[in-house]
Amino acid sequence: SLYVSEYFSQSAQKLSFYSWYGNAKLFHFRVPEDTVLLRWLLQASRGKGPECTDMEITVHFRYGAPPVINPLGTHFPVNATVRPSYNISITLSSTVQNTTVVNITTPAAGDWFIAAHLPEAAGRIEVKGFSTPCPYMFQADMFVLRLTDMPVLEPGVPMLQTIISPAKPLHVKVFVPKHASRMRFELRRCLTYEQKACAVRVVLGSITLPQSFQRIVTCVGNVNCSLALDSPPWEKWLQVMVESLGAANASVSMEMLASFTACRPGSTSSFLNFSSLNQSQTGPRPGSTGAAGSLAVSTGEASRNVSNQRNSCLQNHPVVREDLDVVSVRYRLLNGPSVPVTSLSPTLLLLNLNSGMDSGGSLVVNLLLNKTSVNLANATVAACVSAASPVLSLNTTRNCSTAFFQGYPLSVRSSSAEAMLIVLYPQTDVWFLSLQLICPKGQGECNAAEAKVTVFAYLTPCFNDCGPYGQCSLLRRHGYLYAGCSCKAGWGGWSCTDDTKAQSVGVQNLATLLLTLSNLMFLPAIAVAVYRYYLVEASVYIYTMFFSTFYHACDQPGIAVMCIMDYDTLQYCDFLGSVVSIWVTILCMSRVKKILKYVLFVLGTLLIAMSLQLDRRGVWNMMGPCLFALVIMIAAWVYHGAKRRHCYPSSWKRWVFYLLPGITLAFIAISVYAFMETNENYYYTHSIWHVLVASSVAFLLPPRDKHKKPWAWSQKLTCRYQICQNDREELYAVT
Repeated sequence: SLYVSEYFSQSAQKLSFYSWYGNAKLFHFRVPEDTVLLRWLLQASRGKGPECTDMEITVHFRYGAPPVINPLGTHFPVNATVRPSYNISITLSSTVQNTTVVNITTPAAGDWFIAAHLPEAAGRIEVKGFSTPCPYMFQADMFVLRLTDMPVLEPGVPMLQTIISPAKPLHVKVFVPKHASRMRFELRRCLTYEQKACAVRVVLGSITLPQSFQRIVTCVGNVNCSLALDSPPWEKWLQVMVESLGAANASVSMEMLASFTACRPGSTSSFLNFSSLNQSQTGPRPGSTGAAGSLAVSTGEASRNVSNQRNSCLQNHPVVREDLDVVSVRYRLLNGPSVPVTSLSPTLLLLNLNSGMDSGGSLVVNLLLNKTSVNLANATVAACVSAASPVLSLNTTRNCSTAFFQGYPLSVRSSSAEAMLIVLYPQTDVWFLSLQLICPKGQGECNAAEAKVTVFAYLTPCFNDCGPYGQCSLLRRHGYLYAGCSCKAGWGGWSCTDDTKAQSVGVQNLATLLLTLSNLMFLPAIAVAVYRYYLVEASVYIYTMFFSTFYHACDQPGIAVMCIMDYDTLQYCDFLGSVVSIWVTILCMSRVKKILKYVLFVLGTLLIAMSLQLDRRGVWNMMGPCLFALVIMIAAWVYHGAKRRHCYPSSWKRWVFYLLPGITLAFIAISVYAFMETNENYYYTHSIWHVLVASSVAFLLPPRDKHKKPWAWSQKLTCRYQICQNDREELYAVT
């Protein structure tokens, strides 16, 4: 045998602490056909700084679709079926780098996914630039060993093979045709080179994670060994591995035979399917012969279908796959939403999910029983959703499993006429929905009965669009797209249905009121600015108060939300107003000349607007203007102090009752903003930030110029005459 090794690698990704599925870093690989050995090389590393501590990295594996994980232990939707993922842990302690190898023999060909993440996020809101997080990197490489000339076992044709040594097992493959209901594998005439009885182990199927359904049988002696598989995977290659359990240098010869039992399908005619598809898309054509002709065709077809049911083992009903959007598909039955279900043979619907881009959503199957269509009160319609091959024996075994897949069972009856199933991240394959009528006293009771079941099946990115307390996000890894729910207001779970830590409506209203009404503390600062003739500064404070109020009204995670314009616009205006308010306040305190002050106002605002557009959450967007303005203020104060030959500001009352309280409030506000905010306490700590910053502005604004008279509204009524009189006096003096 000729083996070929191949190597696949993807770029390293920076890991994140886990709070929702978007924090898990996904790796997507495709394992080629005839692979006999798969080796994952997992490399994890961390930075060397003092902020880097011991860390445990969790790595999940899954075949066919991204792994369904639940690191936070939250609840899934009610009708969702979840099977635990296969995962390992990689610890980074004293070593900066850790390399782990995972081996898988006879892996299934197709898509394989790896997801890696750090432990649960602490929930602390960190200001970008104040602290340097430790970088944790993860990279996955894949090595495969592929057999280039794997022998093909043809159905019904015996094949003689030899195992040279136990170290080199024998690999063969057999193609499973469509509509195969049963496969039988036989091992005959197994002898060693000394013509003695042999001992071998036969493994049918490939390994899939998180669950593997390989069939293993041990054959000892001259007795023929056989293994039967119900519902093998249709139109796929099935690997067979035979290992010798004898001596090290003993060769073993044997004869292998594979046979299949075919299932004859019965379905409605192609003419009727084409006619239904044409009518559903274009509607009835004018000038047609009317309903009588269609009724005659349907009646004739119905009589033929009854005879087909007795001669076939399943009833096919055509399904149209309608692509709506990315990871969004609707399945439509050509002959109407209702399908007839009998006890003679299962009704089969094919749901195509093998495009390679369908595994990143949720498959939803909803069954609704028409109660008037069932003649027997105790009859049950059993259903099974499975991948690769359908379940064809619901009436006998009542087990929703195929040869290599554990299906998802459903059932409807008169007392419970509706059932729903949600398959999270369905694996890439052809899926089948099997339905059959079952009676408690035996199938003879159901021979004449027929049930009508309405089937709704669709693929959606997020089930129920993550509900009112979640946001469905479309994630991307290279060219692969998948969806995840980001929850808010304390809600959690895969689809944001877990209300264990959810905020009540009262708490949501309180959070909105605190974050919005706390901006009213700018009113004293506005009043002080207007009273002291700082009209430009007052305008900036009004702008900041307005947009901060409505930004936080729009930024709320719950139902107490009000957006007067686009969210991104509100956020940008809020950030711009906050930084410009600090800029103009410090420049006003510097007491530079008016023309220079207004030039700095405009120039600084333009530069701040540019920097916020580049990086809205960078700490230097706020610290940079503050430090530059402080440098200007200190330089101006030193200049005034040197000119007057005493400290500036000269009044001790100005320092004790205004400057020191204002500076103290500003430092407390910065400390709360930078070090105390978390996701849980955000609504009141950020409200405290609003109150402290607005209060500090009212204290820090300097007094008005001495030549400015206080606002006197009674005197302003005669200002027009007074101005004219002053102008005449000046003109007279000039002439």
